[in-house]
Amino acid sequence: MKITVLAGGVGAARFLDGVVQVVPQEDVTVISNVGDDEEFFGLHVSPDIDIVIYTLAGAIDAAKGWGLAGETFHALDALRRFGYETWFGLGDGDLATLAHRTQMLRSGATFSQATRSIAGAFGLRLAVLPVSDQRIRTLVETDAGMLSFQEYFVKRRTDDAVRGVRFDGVDTAVPAPGVVEAIRSADIVAIAPSNPVVSIGPLLAVRGVRDALCTTSATVVGVSPIIAGKTIKGPADRMMASLGMTPTAAGVAEAYRDFLDVLVIDEEDRGLAPAVEGEGVRCIVAQTIMRGPAEKRALAQVVLGAVQ
Repeated sequence: MKITVLAGGVGAARFLDGVVQVVPQEDVTVISNVGDDEEFFGLHVSPDIDIVIYTLAGAIDAAKGWGLAGETFHALDALRRFGYETWFGLGDGDLATLAHRTQMLRSGATFSQATRSIAGAFGLRLAVLPVSDQRIRTLVETDAGMLSFQEYFVKRRTDDAVRGVRFDGVDTAVPAPGVVEAIRSADIVAIAPSNPVVSIGPLLAVRGVRDALCTTSATVVGVSPIIAGKTIKGPADRMMASLGMTPTAAGVAEAYRDFLDVLVIDEEDRGLAPAVEGEGVRCIVAQTIMRGPAEKRALAQVVLGAVQ
């Protein structure tokens, strides 16, 4: 069974960690958000792609949930000496990944080629595709002004009320090679439990991606990142509410209803099943909190079982 996963951030990485327990990596394609990408110290940082690669390679710092296990921060400490802002925590091993990516891009490689090189170097056999090879930048409108996503998320710790979100560059972006084909040729397309606004939203905004989801013969299955009106991690609930969306599993179904066939919601939200199905989306109730490998595997099996 071929599965394509639309992914962004920690929730997606954990979900994928379950998927590769039950599906051969060769049958998995990941389409990743790149709106969170930023440049630090002249290096191209792609947090959502890297957290997926590090997690699936077993190299992630499990305690922090990001970065490499056993990481040191000597380079960042040294940069601070020269007056650089160091609020974005880049470890020494992580800097090597970024240097490799940046060098490939400067040598004329596409972003897709650089991503494939990094995934291969970490021993992965699945395809990790940026949604586009063109630069897309998520900008968050707040009372403090327009912020890059990383300023809003890391530097200011999501404390600002969100008044709007813009994906700069998306009007001219096109899907990276293989993205549309992966959606159309899959047996199942999974929408990972990621922020609908700033993790999945940039993917859907790229010309042709949403149309491919609407017309694919694959079963499109989402996992709600909202449980009992809250997120396990991140600002998705507050962000959805401030933008006029309903911060519940039913609100997720509403946001995806034009292409979604099935939504998996948590057992705590069982009472929302009729509202989800009122959006024309079949609802499956299951345990969606992924505390460890067994829970990750079980959730992946629920999603794969939806195709039946």
